[in-house]
Amino acid sequence: MSALTPNPVRGRLNSVFFALMSGYINQRLARHKRKIFPRTTGVVAEIGAGNGPNLRYLPPKTTVHAIEPNPYFHKRLERAAARHDIDLIIHPVPGEAIDLPDASVDAVLCTWVLCTVDDPAQVLREIHRILRPGGQLAFVEHVAAPHGPVRRIQRLVRRPWRWAFEGCHTDRDTAAAIRATGFASVDITNFRFRSTFVPVRTQIAGTALR
Repeated sequence: MSALTPNPVRGRLNSVFFALMSGYINQRLARHKRKIFPRTTGVVAEIGAGNGPNLRYLPPKTTVHAIEPNPYFHKRLERAAARHDIDLIIHPVPGEAIDLPDASVDAVLCTWVLCTVDDPAQVLREIHRILRPGGQLAFVEHVAAPHGPVRRIQRLVRRPWRWAFEGCHTDRDTAAAIRATGFASVDITNFRFRSTFVPVRTQIAGTALR
């Protein structure tokens, strides 16, 4: 979410929705997350940390700067950090204006976030800026499907989907945006998110090195 003042109804509903769906979503994404997320302690920034579903993949005592402007996620996020023994610092700022110094983090996590922000290119520039040389962006994002039935559904539900999920776009070309940012290397895997939620079936997972 990029807005500093999310809708008080949708903001709360999104927090509850993703809390209820956490197990379902994790079951389908765990294999990809385990492959790309950092396995050593260090300083991590997570863009759009939400309720904290990704903290389970990080080693205990990892320092995590959670870039999460939606305050309705914060209590669940803090509880998740305590449960997984993560040193958490919450930054209630948008991804387009991250309040961390240049070259200050070892890794950045970004999952189902670049679909929601107002300016994904600016968010990616900020990620590139805060990563140390050799640092890694790990990402999982739903993206535009190839031309066909799923792409038509994405376009059909575009406006109500954006309203319900606080700006989420169903059909962004996020892979192209990541490649255009200037990372030293980018590795992307395309996969299908097997779910009844058809608009988010087309996904990418990967890493980009600073």
